[in-house]
Amino acid sequence: MPAHTNRLASEASPYLLQHAHNPVDWFPWGEEAFAEARRRDVPIFLSVGYSTCYWCHVMERESFESESIAAMMNERFVCVKVDREQRPDVDDIYMAATQIMTGQGGWPMSVFLEPGSLRPFWCGTYFPAEARPGLGSMPTFPQVLDGIARAWGEQRDEVLKQAESLADAVRGHLAGGAEPAPLGIETVQEAVGALLRMFDRTHGGFGGAPKFPQPVYLDLLLDVRDRAGDDATRAAIDEVVRHTLDRMAVGGMRDQVGGGFHRYSVDGHWTVPHFEKMLYDNEMLAEVYTRAGAVYASAFYRDVARTTIGYVLREMTRRDGSGRAIAFHTAQDAEIDHREGLNYLWTPEEVREALDHGASPAPDDADLAIRAYALNRGPNFRDPHHPDEAARHVLRMDLVPDEMADRLGVERAEFAARMERINRVLLAARSRRKQPHLDDKAVLSWNALMVRALAVSGMVDTERRDDLVMAFMVARSLLESMRGADGTLMRVARNGVVQTPALLEDYASMVRALVTLAGASADAGPTGGMAAALGSHADEPAASTSVDPAWAEGEARRLIAEAEALFGDGSGGFFDTREGATDLFVRTRATYDGAMPAGATLMALGLAELAMRTREAGDVDRAVGALRAISASVAENAVGSAVGTRALLTMLREPGLTGGRLGFGASGSMGRAGGSIGAQEAAGSDPAASYGGTHADFTTVEVYAPDERLTLGEGGAAELRLLVRIAPGYHIVAADPGEEAAGLGLVPFRVAIVEADASGRGTRGTAIAAYADYPEGVEFRPSEAAAGMRVYEGEFELAVVLERPAGAALGRPLLVVSFQACTARECLSAQRLELDVAIDG
Repeated sequence: MPAHTNRLASEASPYLLQHAHNPVDWFPWGEEAFAEARRRDVPIFLSVGYSTCYWCHVMERESFESESIAAMMNERFVCVKVDREQRPDVDDIYMAATQIMTGQGGWPMSVFLEPGSLRPFWCGTYFPAEARPGLGSMPTFPQVLDGIARAWGEQRDEVLKQAESLADAVRGHLAGGAEPAPLGIETVQEAVGALLRMFDRTHGGFGGAPKFPQPVYLDLLLDVRDRAGDDATRAAIDEVVRHTLDRMAVGGMRDQVGGGFHRYSVDGHWTVPHFEKMLYDNEMLAEVYTRAGAVYASAFYRDVARTTIGYVLREMTRRDGSGRAIAFHTAQDAEIDHREGLNYLWTPEEVREALDHGASPAPDDADLAIRAYALNRGPNFRDPHHPDEAARHVLRMDLVPDEMADRLGVERAEFAARMERINRVLLAARSRRKQPHLDDKAVLSWNALMVRALAVSGMVDTERRDDLVMAFMVARSLLESMRGADGTLMRVARNGVVQTPALLEDYASMVRALVTLAGASADAGPTGGMAAALGSHADEPAASTSVDPAWAEGEARRLIAEAEALFGDGSGGFFDTREGATDLFVRTRATYDGAMPAGATLMALGLAELAMRTREAGDVDRAVGALRAISASVAENAVGSAVGTRALLTMLREPGLTGGRLGFGASGSMGRAGGSIGAQEAAGSDPAASYGGTHADFTTVEVYAPDERLTLGEGGAAELRLLVRIAPGYHIVAADPGEEAAGLGLVPFRVAIVEADASGRGTRGTAIAAYADYPEGVEFRPSEAAAGMRVYEGEFELAVVLERPAGAALGRPLLVVSFQACTARECLSAQRLELDVAIDG
């Protein structure tokens, strides 16, 4: 029997249940906790996390399982646990407070609230139980507890004043309500230009480490590509999309053996992932790869989409007694037995053992796997929390499969068949290992996104028609099972229990999924505008009569009406939460599209897609109203509200329907070529040059390399140092500007190696890798209300190590430095310098 049991033992959330036997006297979020804090006149300690969060586990082991720390927490605070996936509304509010106060955020989130109105007055994330090297001046958790308790007892007035000041800042950040702004094609052009500048031309993706997949950006670019009016713009978009999709798909962030994607890459080149797997990442990436497979006629992208969906169906699907899919689970953990990624790591000996002694061993498969997955080089992962343990391998390939086959001297078709067999055997061996924890709750919005991913797969890929049938089947199941006593939707289901009234995010995701299903023809082929949007012209019969577009459209309209009643503001816009929530001190209107898109932008996109399909006046009016409500945010940051920008682009397909109500004319003029997006508009200049080249008189930032020539042999490495000087009054965006700056569209400082083309310009990736020891930078915030970021100022040096893999051709490598210089008031265009350093073999 456990030594301790607290109130969380009666909860359904896997995350809360993980803490049910801590010595901490945890309360779930609710009136009982608030009343107890008011009765005792003590602050509330709010801890927010989720069940597959690695650092949440670390803080639990270090602090929440400590008898002495728990005694301090119980004596001085009322302690509350929140599952952020179950209550994203609570998480959003206090994460905004944390980011405003500290300039960064993350989980576990640790916030102290005054009990009267639940306003935050002090915020942080992870705190260690005791001081240790590598954490700088970070206080220990006992020090934090002691300091907060003393401040509450001795400086109450100052604490309450800070609480109101912070609460006001959160209200200003999340309450919305800005005056509508005119939108037009230039808004889309600004977004495309920003994404072209943010693009990592060497490794793909956007920004640096930690590197996230950003499917909302890729979806936006694919939408724009469909409207591009010239080859140069399409070529620029294709470079971003294809290079990013290629590098993610061959990297370690993708589970090469089992399919699907891990959460993000801890490095800038997609090698070592943060190993948790989230449903929302995999469903959005499956859709992007499905669309790209159709747009680029790529069998590789179709295979990535197929194996990603296959992973979800195999490991993340809840089925009824007859085996039918009825919902999808939330996430798989990053750790096993306190070891990061243990299930996914390999040694060459383990691979050889599995393949040489599997069910049907094939000659030379082990040798092929070891070469294809680079196990013949040194290991690429060592658990930072267990440095004494042997390093191991995250499986990844250097090149896409066809190019890898050519490098290894294997026929392409043979390579594909052998790698499929190899992965099947390795997966069987891996399945016999201890498996990561599964968060088996179903979240409605995440399930709705998976329904759409299945629908798109079945409508685009003629060989995946069963996915469309499954999408309809799961949609029906969700609408039947995830209802509350009042008939409205509920957000979370687990073990037959539904909890938490659904939020706008849930309704919007479900509406968009149903609108997608409504675009399928009864014989399971895509029709009308949906076919064009998905890049598919297939119209082949389905094997099931369960495909019912009319039902889907009817359900979508019913949910739209419910959402307007529950979340509508009376003028076409939406709040995130229902009216009258007494446990929230602000009713939010989020418009930032992060790992999960915002409810308001998703609803605008779903309504726009419905309007463009039906062209009915009422549908158009709703779409215009929803888009107008988020227009200020889209106009201010078209990348940060990428889904909102997609809604705008969708409406611009038929601008005459809107009657100029979004600030663009009824004529629908969208640039050259009769309403297309041209290169000059999209990128602000020639797309290939928009990221590179420097003005002759540009001296704001200077980069010096003392070495004029380096030797880089096969399988070897070389090191050089760079000196960077920044003019007074300027700063450049740091290599890791922080999460708060992620949506600002700024280009961080980067050192990279690229391959020179025939003209001598560096435009292509290369097998040679560049690793830089980037400084941390200093905190910069142009105003109290603005987003903060880390920047470099003055002068600094950094070491750069170049590595050339064994067997890699040297080619014509160029060492390049990318950066964006800003003042306190404005930012200059992003720049790329090609350094005059010769690299010899």
